[in-house]
Amino acid sequence: MAYTDRELLARLIQCEAGGEGEDGMRAVASVIVNRARVPYGEFFRVSQGGDVRSIMEQQGQFVCMRDSVNGRYNPQNVWNMDPEDIHYEIADWALAGNTLNAVGESLFFLNPYSEECPTYFPPGGIGVLFNRVNNHCFYTPTQKYATT
Repeated sequence: MAYTDRELLARLIQCEAGGEGEDGMRAVASVIVNRARVPYGEFFRVSQGGDVRSIMEQQGQFVCMRDSVNGRYNPQNVWNMDPEDIHYEIADWALAGNTLNAVGESLFFLNPYSEECPTYFPPGGIGVLFNRVNNHCFYTPTQKYATT
C-alpha cells in the first residue's frame, strides 16, 4: 500500500523522533521541510522544486526508511509504525510549511548517543553544528554543501 505524503511523514516523524517529545519531533520534521525548500545543492535537485516525498524517500538518508541496515532486518522502520494524533498534527504542521526556530535552516540531524555533538556532520564538512534538541544534533549547511 502506498502511503500519502501525510501518512509517510507522520510515520517518519514517529520513527525518527517519537521519543524526543513534541519539540524533538518538530525539529526532525523541520529538517525535511528545510531540505524541500533549500534553493541549491543535492536536496534542491532531489526535491525537484519542493517535493517533500522525494526528500523522505531519498535513498540512504533516513534509517527509518530502510527495511534493512548492514544486511540485517531493521524493525524500526516506517512500515512498522502506528502513528498517533500527535504525529499527524506535526506532519500537518510541517506540510503547511512550518519549521522550528530552534533548528534554523538545518538540513541534517544526528543522534550521537553521547552528550556531545560532533562539530561537523555528515562527514566531509557539509554541515556544521547549529543546535541540539533533546538527543538530536542539528546541522546547517556549510559552503561545501553548495557543491553537492
